[in-house]
Amino acid sequence: MSYTTLGWQIDDRVLTLTLNRPEQLNAFTVTMADELVDAYRRASADDAVGAIVVTGAGRAFCAGMDLSVGGNVFGLDETLDPSLEALRAGWDDPAIVAGVRDTGGRVSLAVYECAKPVIGAINGAAVGIGATMTLPMDIRLASDRARIGFVFGRIGVVPEACSTWFLPKLVGLQQALDWVYSADILTAEQALQGGLLKAVVPHEQLLAEAHALARRYIDRRSPVSIALMRQMLMRNPALPHPADAHAIESLAMLHTSRNDGREGVASFVGKRPPQFEGRVSDGMPAFYPWW
Repeated sequence: MSYTTLGWQIDDRVLTLTLNRPEQLNAFTVTMADELVDAYRRASADDAVGAIVVTGAGRAFCAGMDLSVGGNVFGLDETLDPSLEALRAGWDDPAIVAGVRDTGGRVSLAVYECAKPVIGAINGAAVGIGATMTLPMDIRLASDRARIGFVFGRIGVVPEACSTWFLPKLVGLQQALDWVYSADILTAEQALQGGLLKAVVPHEQLLAEAHALARRYIDRRSPVSIALMRQMLMRNPALPHPADAHAIESLAMLHTSRNDGREGVASFVGKRPPQFEGRVSDGMPAFYPWW
């Protein structure tokens, strides 16, 4: 599939996914949302992709929703007014998907469900959805030129893209509330100090650093193990009891120990690089997905 708002390039198992509307500072649209959902699902199923780096073309990462479009700028159908129960009951109904469910949330859920590590390389302005779309990613690196803002209060709306679930988990409730209430534009250093970023790097080095980190995560690693670890760490902390995590870990350990784990142990004992053969496309355990 070709995309109109995204760039897709694979280099040595690292997919660089580029938000590609530079003249509009990569402002977010419904088309971009649909293409991002497709891209994350496509990458998740593609054994040629080991990890994903997400960045923006030009001088911005994503300057938020494109507010220049007519009608409801968020792409929602104002004639609909479902109850919470009706929304849940019609979750996959095309009218609900297109007219009620926020576009950023659909993207965040696609990131959350992805089987590959996702690294945000925030190269410039990342405000509104430009900030919240990075929250389900595994790691966020930022250029020293980046500016980040949860600016929803400035235009009388609310945080979206599942950010009220992710942001407090990443930075703590007090910090999340402060950033959302104030709607300040943060420097990269402020975002780092607040716990949102792993690192701030010189602008010219951002993509190289992101790619190096991606390869550090996937080189000589089992893709099946990585996929399981990602979903276990994303989902298990929300389980009600540690025994629930124990159950999932037990089945995951059983599966990996008799597949790529055998090769991993043999390579360790033999003091040689491992040759893992497991693939996400057809090598996941029978209980996956367990949610």
